[in-house]
Amino acid sequence: MIRDEPLVLGIETSCDETGVGIVRGNTLLADAIASSVDQHARFGGVVPEVASRAHLEAMGPTIERALADAGIALPDVDAFAVTAGPGLPGALMVGVAAAKAYALSLGRPLYGVNHLAAHVCVDQLEHGPLPKPCVALLVSGGHSSLLLVPDVAGDVRSLGSTVDDAAGEAFDKVARVLDLGFPGGPVIDRMARDGDAAAIAFPRGKYRDGTYDFSFSGLKTAVARWVEAKERAGEPVPVADVAASFQEAVVDVLTQKALQVCKDNGVHDLLIGGGVAANSRLRALAAERCEAAGVRLRVPRPKLCTDNGAMVAALGSELAAAGAAPSELSLPADSSLPIEAITL
Repeated sequence: MIRDEPLVLGIETSCDETGVGIVRGNTLLADAIASSVDQHARFGGVVPEVASRAHLEAMGPTIERALADAGIALPDVDAFAVTAGPGLPGALMVGVAAAKAYALSLGRPLYGVNHLAAHVCVDQLEHGPLPKPCVALLVSGGHSSLLLVPDVAGDVRSLGSTVDDAAGEAFDKVARVLDLGFPGGPVIDRMARDGDAAAIAFPRGKYRDGTYDFSFSGLKTAVARWVEAKERAGEPVPVADVAASFQEAVVDVLTQKALQVCKDNGVHDLLIGGGVAANSRLRALAAERCEAAGVRLRVPRPKLCTDNGAMVAALGSELAAAGAAPSELSLPADSSLPIEAITL
């Protein structure tokens, strides 16, 4: 850690986690998170108004906890970074307003950053500077994207995305069909370990269609119809087998497309990020296929895969090091911010 590198505090409020991270260079000093997931569980999904109110309540205490964990005071912070988009509009506004207030009151620069680029950049906190270029597969409840990343601070290109349900969204919906609760990703991952991934031949949407896009809506519907048919026949539903077969269909498509992008673009480094990157089968299959293809794989530890303030601080630090101009205090919250806009 170089002491004269700027100390950056990052704020993340794009969905249901209030995240505050503090970094110096590529060294993580604090990563405090307050989740409102339990408040959404009874609804079976994230309720935007509930998320926004939870961010309001958690913001001050989470910042105080991060500062304490890092052993610093607020005036020690050299710059602030905040997720400006994409995400839930009301949730984003809470974080952006808080970051503006801190930056203005202390006279510090502010970087409004892209949530997806932050998911790419966070890996630097664990594995060091990113190879240039690399391919990034981002998979979460709201996003399934394939990106070509020549420079995470200045050049990120979208090559493919989901045309309907994102992978994480499909996990949540299938978990609901199986009465496994919310969020669906972790519980399906656990249930699948006791199931047979080859038990049910669920479809692989857009598997080899010549594009880098994803589609998981048909898979979700196929699972629901298969389960309904079992229930109508009065037969028990083999939940573990359904979970394992569904999960295998998802990770098969994700890894196949990601390796195809690497091959087509002559890139030998693949990064996987986003909440679904914590899935144990995705990590295992990606490692297996990358080794066979001669591609180096980078996946952050699970805590850094889900939404967090550390990833926002990491991207803010990278932008500061690259000499990027800070954002204006008129910075908006943009719920549909394109990936090409790394900072506002």
